[in-house]
Amino acid sequence: MRLIRPTLPRCVFCLLVAAMGCSPASQKAPPLAGHPEQGAAPVFRVDPETAGSISGTIRYTGKRPHPTIIDMSEDPACVEAHRGKPIDASLLVSSNGALANAFVYVKKGLEGKSFEIPSTPVTIDQNGCWFQPRVLGIQTNQILQVTNSDPVTHNIHPLAQINREWNHSQGAGDAPLVRKFIKPEIMIPVKCNIHHWMRAYIGVVDYPFFAVSKQDGSYTIAGLPPGRYTIGLWHESLGTQEQEVTVPPHANTVVNVTFKGK
Repeated sequence: MRLIRPTLPRCVFCLLVAAMGCSPASQKAPPLAGHPEQGAAPVFRVDPETAGSISGTIRYTGKRPHPTIIDMSEDPACVEAHRGKPIDASLLVSSNGALANAFVYVKKGLEGKSFEIPSTPVTIDQNGCWFQPRVLGIQTNQILQVTNSDPVTHNIHPLAQINREWNHSQGAGDAPLVRKFIKPEIMIPVKCNIHHWMRAYIGVVDYPFFAVSKQDGSYTIAGLPPGRYTIGLWHESLGTQEQEVTVPPHANTVVNVTFKGK
């Protein structure tokens, strides 16, 4: 006698296979909150008991630049908003040679370390028909907040080469723009397509160890783990430099740098 095996209808068989594929055991569990995805580097924690710092002064040698007046007459609202004679800020040197707006950052020495992304945004404001500040640093994936304090419409256009280039107009009273840069890039020029004299520069790094020299030329990079580093220095008119430095545990290392004028 021939045995006849019972068969399931094709539709029922497909439903059983689909149900097996969707069973809880076969699903990939989502990563736990606060834990990195598999393969992602764990967040590196700097020991405050051994952390050191780098500080110093950036100076300029050579003939001091003559102040150049920026002509904003094409937009009377900018003239009124600025309330004075706007001076070109591409090379700011004090009476004693201190150099402002030099970007100082750790260029080498932190490879393989992943750092927590700051929760506080970095803000760039359009004020007096300038970008304020002119030079700023930000960590990858940290929030950049763009505001407009002027009574006129502006346009912020970061000319990124490694990150995604974007371009956005912002009217008076508009809500802040929120953006991020996901890759390191030194430096990203920023312009306003409406007011050609508006310029800024953004340094994007993977860690919180950077600074911009102040009006007196001073800078400080704090909270560094002890080690040997290459410090990168950038200035929009004077180019770049590098300095090798060793940061001992719980100590400040002084690195003074001079840029020569052309």
